[in-house]
Amino acid sequence: MMEQVKKIDFSSLKTILFAGLVIRLIAAIFSEGYGMHDDHYLVIEAAGSWVDGHDYNHWLPWTKDNTGMPEGHSFTYVGIHFILLYLMKAIGMADPKLLMLFIRVIHAVFSLLVIYYGYKITEKLSNKKTASYAGWLLALLWAMPFLSVRNLVEVASIPFLMWSVWLTIRDNKRSSMFFAGVLLGVAISFRYQIAIFAVGMGFYYLFTRKWSKLFDYSAGAILLFLLTQGLVDFLIWGYPFAEFKAYVIYNMNEGTGYMKNQNYFMYFYVLFGFLLFPLGVLALIGYFKSAKKYAILFVPTFLFLAFHTWFPNRQERFILTIFPLVIILAMMAIQEMRVRKFWNGFWKISWVSFWVINIPMVLLISTMPSKKSRVNTMYSLYGQVKGNEVILIEATGEMNPEMMPYFYAGKWNFVFLERRREDTTSLATITANKQDYIFFFGQDSLKQRIASFKPFYPQMEKKATIEPSFVDNLVQKINPRNSNSYVEVWKTNAVTVKR
Repeated sequence: MMEQVKKIDFSSLKTILFAGLVIRLIAAIFSEGYGMHDDHYLVIEAAGSWVDGHDYNHWLPWTKDNTGMPEGHSFTYVGIHFILLYLMKAIGMADPKLLMLFIRVIHAVFSLLVIYYGYKITEKLSNKKTASYAGWLLALLWAMPFLSVRNLVEVASIPFLMWSVWLTIRDNKRSSMFFAGVLLGVAISFRYQIAIFAVGMGFYYLFTRKWSKLFDYSAGAILLFLLTQGLVDFLIWGYPFAEFKAYVIYNMNEGTGYMKNQNYFMYFYVLFGFLLFPLGVLALIGYFKSAKKYAILFVPTFLFLAFHTWFPNRQERFILTIFPLVIILAMMAIQEMRVRKFWNGFWKISWVSFWVINIPMVLLISTMPSKKSRVNTMYSLYGQVKGNEVILIEATGEMNPEMMPYFYAGKWNFVFLERRREDTTSLATITANKQDYIFFFGQDSLKQRIASFKPFYPQMEKKATIEPSFVDNLVQKINPRNSNSYVEVWKTNAVTVKR
């Protein structure tokens, strides 16, 4: 066994890609659910509802409850999911969990481009040894497999960005620069803020007077943006750039007050905290030391980082887009720092410490479902309901009940009511209009809460018990505002009034 291990070339791109694929497929299979609000409700709920003839978020102008104004959401990424879900349902795949498994597998395989181009970029600018270090981090960093199979535009856009960067440094062909611009345009159509990265690249070519590269690169990006945001929005809204304009206006007028965050160092904690201690400290030093020699990557990444740090609305996921490039810059600079004895010793300690901590973390995170309570609660209704049921979320044993993902029930016309901890409304009033199901969130006084409903629903019966995952439990203990608790699904069996 040890002899076979010794024969493995750990600096080989194929070896790194294979390891990255294995752990991502594990994450695709076992880490079901969603990570945050946006990677489900702004992508899957929207696309899934469109396939079924509904419009969950009321984004489309012909939808009954649409305000008549665009809300600032690019249709590119959600549109791709609409096509995927439509095709899968067209061939008979309907089970929500099976559909999501295929989508996670697609994302897992597609995310290998981040490893591939990350390795190639590093090898081109530095050497194979440094490329292997960067490649292993991109492949097996504890958070990467989990994030790679999520539906976050900040992460799903990275393969296009990395591919674009590779083409800009691979050769001096004008066709390469144009196609690099096209790929960057795709990334921007996924996540508008990537335009800041594009501006940074433009500054680099401007200051280095590489006029033809600047022109070809810009032409490709503009062409793709015209197609995805100009033409698509024209077909939907009747005028181009409707969603992009709405997005800019919203962020100028309201975005600065939405989830305002005064922590100006938050993105540094994310970028370098992901690399754990003490490697993250060394990477932070290396990143800034890379500025002069690797300006082609440093300028756009730093501008992206500076913009997000300056803008008041700061959320951790916003900075993930440049994370692979930050890793590359840090690793290339660290390799040059290692010519000094102190930095070489610091590197060896950091590298070993990182893997001791990272390996159990990546195995744990990649095999744990996320938002299991909410997903499985709704999935318990799949195939069992008409879709127009009234459901009461009884959350007096829960701190903060969250939105329920309709997609996993396969229906879109549910009526949800909530009873929170601070609610003083009597049960007689609450049950006056009959509910079809009650979701009991949390285990605090659960038996008494269930018993209090039985006089009103004497035939009620338990249909499902949902246990949260270990990670969900941990997240809730860290921040009780996260609603990832124990849930019991009860069917009231009441005679329902006409609706």
